[in-house]
Amino acid sequence: MKKLFIKATVLIGLTFGTITTQAQDGQALFKSKCNTCHFLDKASTGPMLKGVKQKWTDAGEAEMLYQWVQNSTGLIGTGKSKMANEIKGFSPMEMPAQQVTKEEIDAILSYVDNPPVAPTAPAATASADASSPAVEVKTKPNYKENLDTFYLLLGTVVALLITIIVLSQSILNLIKSDYFKNKLAAQKAKENNGGISSGMLTWILFVGTILISNSSLALTFTAPGESTEPAPWLKVENSDIYFLIVINIVLLGIIVYLKSMFNRLVGLIKTEKEKEKVVVAAPLKKINQVLTDVVPIEEEHKILLDHEYDGIRELDNNLPPWWVWGFFATIVFAIIYLFNFHIFETGDLQYKAYDKEMKKADAEVKAYLSKMAMNVDESNVTLLTDKSEIAKGKALFDANCVACHNPKGEGNIGPNLTDKNWIYGFDIKEVFKTIKLGTANGMPEHNSKFNPIQLQQVASYVLNLPEAKGKAPQGDIIKK
Repeated sequence: MKKLFIKATVLIGLTFGTITTQAQDGQALFKSKCNTCHFLDKASTGPMLKGVKQKWTDAGEAEMLYQWVQNSTGLIGTGKSKMANEIKGFSPMEMPAQQVTKEEIDAILSYVDNPPVAPTAPAATASADASSPAVEVKTKPNYKENLDTFYLLLGTVVALLITIIVLSQSILNLIKSDYFKNKLAAQKAKENNGGISSGMLTWILFVGTILISNSSLALTFTAPGESTEPAPWLKVENSDIYFLIVINIVLLGIIVYLKSMFNRLVGLIKTEKEKEKVVVAAPLKKINQVLTDVVPIEEEHKILLDHEYDGIRELDNNLPPWWVWGFFATIVFAIIYLFNFHIFETGDLQYKAYDKEMKKADAEVKAYLSKMAMNVDESNVTLLTDKSEIAKGKALFDANCVACHNPKGEGNIGPNLTDKNWIYGFDIKEVFKTIKLGTANGMPEHNSKFNPIQLQQVASYVLNLPEAKGKAPQGDIIKK
């Protein structure tokens, strides 16, 4: 039993090892012989190769597939293969005969159907040593948004300070008034009978002293040094935003306290009869009254209209103030919008904003290509003459172009590149464009394979090829 298990394990290991090796060999063969005209998962100059073996097998022509790869023209001439007759019309270019064995064809087809999966990089947290200290990643604040928020919070601080000043001045005026002093003196005798306590009086005088004092707190924000990157004139950190929020909350609390103090001071000098006349409404009721302006039921007879419909009488209520405020707010917004976007044009409409974003993106792309020395296209390409650049173009040509043009450029499926006849133009810009974009007659595009510099190197190499005997001249454009 143990020997049988060992044999089975060895057999499985050899099988998977053979498949992996075959896939690796097939990958190299595919890149050297098929990659120019075929893609794995889509059609190009030639049809898509994935699943092609199964198609020929289903058609009962599995053995003929080898003949097709080794000599497609000969197989078509025999007329025995239906698959060959179907494929021959796929492209105007004939498939060249390939010098490969059956084993190499099997390796290529095995790779096509089961390409090896590229290993994924392990996560940084998984590969990192557990004993190594964690690296703290600090995110850079969005200074533009922070500055806008800073303006809003600073404006709120100013508004709250103005409110505090108004309330403080009102309290001071009340405390300094003779009327308040006389009332306070009259109430002093009743201190033991529920009047103002000495503690309360001390607190009032203490707060008054603070309010009368001229001391103030100043907060200064200083921008950091100039930066090489575009940045707002003032760099507001997140901590500054949090500080301003706290300041707003504190100032709001002071306003609430001062308002309460003012009410209490006014209550001290009111007579008992005046206090009885004051009707204190619940906060929610007050808010509802302000928002809706509803007439109390007992006073509805004052706004009752004379007409009547089927026993229904109508009240002449005012429009809800919240609705009126909203209506006027929309008018103000419409006026601001009109002047901002249509009259002064200080703001951009959507299509203008889109155009600006596109121009900005194009400028960034051009700047990047210029920085990387990749800003070459069919409008500004020049013929290279440096030997090292021509050698790089030759290496690219040998790896990608010999299947259709042969090693010397004398032509095979594609035209002869060394004679004086040209189909799409002999200028460096025209050759560059042909290699980059491809043609409708079967020349595949290489923009997805080569970067702009590589396209320039290949085009320059082609134009430096010496004349070689090969395929008959094609095209009407003659290089003088």
